Amino acid sequence: MTGLIEHGQLYIGGAWADPAGRDTIEVVSPHTEQVIGRVPHASRADVDRAVTAARASFDSGVWAEAPLADRIAVITRIKDAFAVRSEEFARLISAQNGTPYTAGVMVQSLAAMMAWDAAITVARDFEYEERRQGVLGPLLIRREPVGVVAAVVPWNVPQFTAAAKLAPALLAGCSAVLKVSPETPLDAYLLAEIATEAGLPEGVLSILPADREVSEYLVGHPGVDKVSFTGSVAAGKRVMEVAARHLTRVTLELGGKSAAVILPDADLDAAVAGITPFAWMINGQACVAQTRILAPRSHYDEVAERFAAAATALKVGDPLDPATEVGPLVAERQRRRSLEYIAAGQQEGAKVLAGGGRPADQGTGWYVEPTLFGEVAPSMRIAREEIFGPVICLLPYEDEAEAVRIANDSDYGLSGSVWTADTERGIEVARRVRTGTYSVNTFSLDMLGPFGGYKNSGIGREFGPEGYGAYLEHKMIHLPAGA
Repeated sequence: MTGLIEHGQLYIGGAWADPAGRDTIEVVSPHTEQVIGRVPHASRADVDRAVTAARASFDSGVWAEAPLADRIAVITRIKDAFAVRSEEFARLISAQNGTPYTAGVMVQSLAAMMAWDAAITVARDFEYEERRQGVLGPLLIRREPVGVVAAVVPWNVPQFTAAAKLAPALLAGCSAVLKVSPETPLDAYLLAEIATEAGLPEGVLSILPADREVSEYLVGHPGVDKVSFTGSVAAGKRVMEVAARHLTRVTLELGGKSAAVILPDADLDAAVAGITPFAWMINGQACVAQTRILAPRSHYDEVAERFAAAATALKVGDPLDPATEVGPLVAERQRRRSLEYIAAGQQEGAKVLAGGGRPADQGTGWYVEPTLFGEVAPSMRIAREEIFGPVICLLPYEDEAEAVRIANDSDYGLSGSVWTADTERGIEVARRVRTGTYSVNTFSLDMLGPFGGYKNSGIGREFGPEGYGAYLEHKMIHLPAGA
């Protein structure tokens, strides 16, 4: 990517508008540490304009009361346009947050397109009205759009999380205000172009780049009916606290410290090949990453040797180089955080099996080597806290019961996997691990099923009919006898 990308306006109510203030956001490349973009920083006044536009469009019924087929047609055009521009999205996101471009085409672009597509499938098949026999007589149960949605997305997978929120919200008939991260605002302008070309009615969608202070103002806005947030646990708790002032509905998709359990009968070649990309995915900056690898003590040395070799073999470098497998972290603060955790792990007695510092061949950029710790105890900070960097823990266990206990010994419960020659045995392990998404001999996130977490990993679900239903209110209509 060459040249400075500059935008001077905000996307409010489906139209380009001058910002109310003069503050700007500078987008810095995590590889070169140079400014690559500049956009307006939305203010509280801009939030007021966006929410007012969303409320007016929703109350008018121009979108909420449009036939479902019409809404599906518009969203299908968004999905199709996203597919056409998938490489452009991937390259722009990689330049902003350091995701390796080759993986980013799938993780950042095609996954977002698939999320739009899956929501269309769910919306088409969803039951919006049903008749039911009640205790006192017949009932008509309706599901109606919740209203104005505030969708707040993070910098690690900005378009995927935007699609996870906007696709069901818009298909359900809601109007939305998307608040994007100051680290990754540039790709949001591509989305705005696509939404305009697709024919969304005036007022239905606004997209605002802003920091946490403005985000808090948005989620606490009295004109917002529903908040969908993806981010850290601390930020999620604050969102819930602020939204509670108006009893605003919330969906929170938060952090993770997911465990990949390798059973003694597992094919180690398959396990290492299957786990490695999803342990260090997005340079370790993924809430679903398999950051704890649980190995049987009987096979521990072999597992440690194989994963150390896999980590060392990962190619670190320029995220826009097609050969790169691990790029820089999104910001200097994230690099500092990872290095602090590496130091803490060593102080607690864990052994560095691979990596452990900054790559010697990267003179600039916020890089940390793919790092693997061995002999990690479940009580160590590196095993308990979400690092959000390329730092993975290898924990030994004695038997299957202990493996399940260790997997469950976490404040989080978002993802996980088990690797075994016996699929039924793997399913039994999956049933015992308290986490929202689990895989047997693979790692996957299917967008026709519910995604979300137990414990501190969040509240509610995204994707599938369960996630779609979060953007609908339930109404019970009592009918006269015989109706």
